[in-house]
Amino acid sequence: MPPWFEAFLSAFLLSAGYNTAVVAVGSALLGAGGGAIGAFVLLRKRSLVSDAMSHATLPGVVLGFLFGLAIFGDGRSLPLLLVGAAFTAGLGMLAVNWIKANTRLTEDTAIGTVLSTFFALGMVLLTVLQSLSVSGQAGLSGFLLGSTSGMLASEAMTIAVAAGVVALAVLAFFKELTLLCFDEGFAASTGLNRNRLDLTLLVLLLAVVVIGLKTVGLVLVIALTIIPPVAARFWTERVGRFVPISAAIGAFGSYLGACLSASAPDLPTGALIVLILFALFLLSLALSPVRGILSAFIRHRRFQRIVHVRQGLLALAHDEPILEPITRRLMKRRGYVTGDLRPTESGWSAARRIARDQALWNLWREDCPDEAHALADWSLRPIDEVLPRDMVADLEARLGLKAEPARGATA
Repeated sequence: MPPWFEAFLSAFLLSAGYNTAVVAVGSALLGAGGGAIGAFVLLRKRSLVSDAMSHATLPGVVLGFLFGLAIFGDGRSLPLLLVGAAFTAGLGMLAVNWIKANTRLTEDTAIGTVLSTFFALGMVLLTVLQSLSVSGQAGLSGFLLGSTSGMLASEAMTIAVAAGVVALAVLAFFKELTLLCFDEGFAASTGLNRNRLDLTLLVLLLAVVVIGLKTVGLVLVIALTIIPPVAARFWTERVGRFVPISAAIGAFGSYLGACLSASAPDLPTGALIVLILFALFLLSLALSPVRGILSAFIRHRRFQRIVHVRQGLLALAHDEPILEPITRRLMKRRGYVTGDLRPTESGWSAARRIARDQALWNLWREDCPDEAHALADWSLRPIDEVLPRDMVADLEARLGLKAEPARGATA
């Protein structure tokens, strides 16, 4: 077994030491919080706001370091750095909202302006700080791409506790945030304050961005709030499942990335986490039974087979030749025709049922065109499985057809 794999397995099983275990668990909690709040941000179509926030944290990190250096003689206090990051990120968020509300510029333009300006300011301050004769400033570069290899146990515990608080806050406001994302009018009619809920959502997003700086880095922390919900969207259509799945993807990807970083400390933690999250996104895109590429292909092929068999049976019912090779092959496989394309007894029986259903569907479509248009694949299912029995009997009477016994009925 390669040494790196042994190190990874040890970190994965939480047996690589207390500090590594705390970092891994803290990263998982951070990923869960980012995935959960990112689900609501995605539903509100405000995902890029997190990008502006993350880049706006850089000047705050430098200012927090300088403040701690001036007041306490040590600028490497993680809580102080995070407070500074939260301050400038909040300013960036307010700047985006102000530009959007008071100018003709769109939100994406405001985000691009604030993002580039704050990041440029942060790079200038970081360059100036590195030119000063003070100790500890070299570690600030870890906030760009994330670094857990040199993280203290106290710092990891701070991140874990903060991430856990964010996850609990998402659970506490789950109902209100769901109403905000899907029906603002109804949320307001129930007495909820839309602006206050929007602010709550942005504050939780800000918290994830800030506490994720040390783990993922300000350049890549946006991935924690975008990739997990996008991947989770392939697995479900219900928000009650969407948010937990997003949180689970974020937690697993972050945990796995932290374990890999522990086994390969020379690689950037943030980049590893993002790459793993992207791999989970690709798996969701390909294998999800709800919206995945493979399931869509299978559904399409099944639909094609249904259409081909139906057209073949209608051709039999109208005494027409079956010309399409795929239709011929499927009809033979189902036992509806012989090798020389002669109808079998089961083929005639199925053809009569299909012809009867088609006639009833055509009459119902004439009577109810709007309902027929809204009903997907309305003519590909037996009419008795879609319409009430009394309505089918009425259609049969109007066409002069002999009513067939209901499914499961006995003579």
